[in-house]
Amino acid sequence: MKRIFLLSLFLSLRFVAAGQPLATPAPLAPAPSPLASVAHAVYQCPMHPWIQSDHAGKCTICGMELVIASHASATAPANTVALAPSQVTTIGVTTTRVSRQPLARTLRVTGRIDDDDTRHRILAARVPGRVEKLFVTYAGQRVVADAPLAEIYSTEMLTAQRVYVERRKSGAGAIPAAEMAAARERLLEIGLTGPDIDELDRTLHPTALLTVRAPMSGTVVAKHVYEGQYVQVSDQLFEIGDFSHMWFVFDAYEQDLPWLRAGETVDITTRAFPGVVITAPIDFIDPNFNETTRTTKVRAIIPNPHPGMDGEEHVLPHRVLAEGHVEVDAATVLAAPRSAVLDSGGGPVAYVDLGNGSYEQRRLLLGRRGDSLVEILSGLADGERVVTNGALLIDAQAQLAREAEPLPGGPVSSVAPGDQPAPAGSGLAALANTAIEAADALASDDYAHFLRILPAVNTAAQNYPALPKLDPGSDLKSARRSFEPWSTAVADLLKPQRAQLGLKIFQCSMSPVSHTGRWVQRGEPLKNPFFGSAMADCGEEVR
Repeated sequence: MKRIFLLSLFLSLRFVAAGQPLATPAPLAPAPSPLASVAHAVYQCPMHPWIQSDHAGKCTICGMELVIASHASATAPANTVALAPSQVTTIGVTTTRVSRQPLARTLRVTGRIDDDDTRHRILAARVPGRVEKLFVTYAGQRVVADAPLAEIYSTEMLTAQRVYVERRKSGAGAIPAAEMAAARERLLEIGLTGPDIDELDRTLHPTALLTVRAPMSGTVVAKHVYEGQYVQVSDQLFEIGDFSHMWFVFDAYEQDLPWLRAGETVDITTRAFPGVVITAPIDFIDPNFNETTRTTKVRAIIPNPHPGMDGEEHVLPHRVLAEGHVEVDAATVLAAPRSAVLDSGGGPVAYVDLGNGSYEQRRLLLGRRGDSLVEILSGLADGERVVTNGALLIDAQAQLAREAEPLPGGPVSSVAPGDQPAPAGSGLAALANTAIEAADALASDDYAHFLRILPAVNTAAQNYPALPKLDPGSDLKSARRSFEPWSTAVADLLKPQRAQLGLKIFQCSMSPVSHTGRWVQRGEPLKNPFFGSAMADCGEEVR
């Protein structure tokens, strides 16, 4: 008898997939009197609707008083869930109006300060020889254009100068102009400059010493030679970089690209100068996408030295790590809160408040995701109200109704005590939904949203006492450390039923606690909850 009443309750929820309405069950007996209706009513917990009884009592999970199940959904339209007023109050359902508004996003990126590639020079030996003297003795030394860097003793240089001087002494009548020009070109080829050749024309004294000079003003990035060292043609001697302007170079993920444009400003901070914020425009976005890391390079140009807030000039170190914040606003779009969107496996959905405790499920087509809002391309209209708190429990209630639908040819069979739950049982479905929502919040670096849904997560987990405790933590980092063992245990629990539940299980070999952290989600792309935007694509699917 209890099983019959449970089935009646499930059918009374009247949540039906599009185009597949449930048949109204035939009455079990002639029209009963009001007293008989109360006597045979089905009671359920407002917070845990799968806890049901044929008599009044208390919930075995939370201790709340059981209430008579609502039959308001018997006439509800397709794709809707109807809740009793007590359920709406207990769940704490709140709604927000969908409207046209600006979409804001803050991108947090990590990169490094590098020198300008267009002003970076490598000096190599042009003749074989021995380094006789170094004028630059350490990396980091400042040099000016044409300043001597080193002297190289080279017999090849001596021979080339002798040939040039002999032809010079012979006079223009004895030596063809072409041969004289060739001798001069040879001197330029092996490293002499125009002023060096002019000095040779004046003195007519060949020398075996070649002076290597700086091609530009800048800072010595690397020194590859020492006094007394023998070098061959093309051996690297020095690297020089121009630090008057620096590049802030960072990786942008593909989901960030719709937000980035040349000219947008980046607020850059570095631990080398705590509290100093450098604002610079984005100069270039590399169109060559890296298929391995799923990123592309973006750069901003920074004056160096850069004045701080106190007026003091700060010289940015070369290749120091830095962080950037890019705050962008999109044009006015139709937007809904991110907390209103659920991933149900078949695509994003939201629940629209129809009034009188009825909520309709809508399939959505989403655009860009902002910090707190998401762009709605289709599925919602301006002015409609969507559920932003309690949507997970409404969705769980909807799954209860779907799972209660009788199979063709007979009623739903019961589960004997001690048996495993049905593959897509209501408890596992609710646990999977909350685990997915929590993982998505952490993957999106949204600690506030994680705290909002934590009560629903813990509620769904109460049926599984073997799961580790999930703490809110004091910040995003501590919440992730608590979430990792809990999420791993949930993934292992759901693994046998992942096909029926439409789940994917991913594992990260670099997770901070166990190095084998696992989580569940529906579909792709992979979104790592243990690192968020810092390493969003770290992990692989568990087959």
